[in-house]
Amino acid sequence: MWYCKFIGPRYETISALGDKVSARELAMKCEVPVVPGTPGPVERFEDAKEFTDKYGFPIIIKAAFGGGGRGMRVVWKQEELQSSFERATSEAKSAFGNGTCFIERFLHQPKHIEVQLLGDNYGNVVHLFERDCSVQRRHQKVVELAPAKDLPADIRKGILDSAVKLAKYAKYRNAGTAEFLVDASGTISFILWYCDND
Repeated sequence: MWYCKFIGPRYETISALGDKVSARELAMKCEVPVVPGTPGPVERFEDAKEFTDKYGFPIIIKAAFGGGGRGMRVVWKQEELQSSFERATSEAKSAFGNGTCFIERFLHQPKHIEVQLLGDNYGNVVHLFERDCSVQRRHQKVVELAPAKDLPADIRKGILDSAVKLAKYAKYRNAGTAEFLVDASGTISFILWYCDND
């Protein structure tokens, strides 16, 4: 008799971390810092404008259900907002079958740090340290350096602790990656999670 067991994240975890909006919401629930942005998806230009009226520019519009730099637009001023929003949602729909986007403040030239994690069925989570993925072209990583160069010890610890905290809160099992940005002032912000199932 054969016994089969699925190896990987539970469906509740995939649902909670499977797109950028829900992963962001989960991070806020467990008090992992995120980049200031819209609390949820933005479907109308009017909602995007409401955000920029309150928080100003620059911003970045991001596809909620995709990656690889597609469906992303940096907007520096009001005159560019409507056309950028329409292009981002159109590109997201074409690339991922869903045009849902959200908006965050754009951090100029931050460090892009990723943390590899492993979680088991018993709630144990370990990190495999960090890598610096800041060298990018069109929001797509070109070079990864491990360990991250010139990362102060307290910031490294903050990133690693935040990654483990998020994985434990999500009851994550399997291999996964948490992505963070670190701005010029040393502020850490979670931006994305992906399941390493491939």
